[in-house]
Amino acid sequence: MLTFLAGLGLGLSLIVAIGAQNAFVLRQGVRREHVGVVVLVCAVSDALLYAAGGAGLGALVEQHPGLVEVARWAGAAVVLGYGALAARRAWRGGEELEAVDAVRPDAGRRLRPVLLTALALTWLNPHVYLDTVVLQGSIAAGYGDDRWLFTGGAVVSSVLWFAGLGYGARYLAPLLRRPGAWRVVDGVIALIMVAVAASLVLG
Repeated sequence: MLTFLAGLGLGLSLIVAIGAQNAFVLRQGVRREHVGVVVLVCAVSDALLYAAGGAGLGALVEQHPGLVEVARWAGAAVVLGYGALAARRAWRGGEELEAVDAVRPDAGRRLRPVLLTALALTWLNPHVYLDTVVLQGSIAAGYGDDRWLFTGGAVVSSVLWFAGLGYGARYLAPLLRRPGAWRVVDGVIALIMVAVAASLVLG
């Protein structure tokens, strides 16, 4: 149990930092747009990465820094592009808080870009690999045969965090009924994305 809690604590300490992925989940949660899909993509992706780390793939990533280098530049481009879209929304205004109902005819069309963005912000972010595969994998290896208990705790931390962030964000909705409030939100998201992209480029 202590090993499981150690993995849970490490996972939460790594994931709670405000970054591109969390900002996207928060925005979708507030708008109530395909929250379940976004939470599922992020949680399952983290689970796969944590499992890779527990299986010892962290050493492989460290031995092939070129993989991280490719992910670094690709991730910077994706994050910067999403930041530019957020900046444009903040500049132009007119954004409204509107829940996407599953029966709306355009809901299916809107799912694809949301899904692709969630995947890109997760799998093209080298910070994710360093945190989940390398760091968590290295620590998990120190637990020997109990490394999967440690990894399981980390996986649960991702599920709890993304579910809480995605579905808890709706309680911010009353504060964001005015379009002007969304300009502030999108402005903050744009700054976060630019900061993340800069950190990736500067290494």
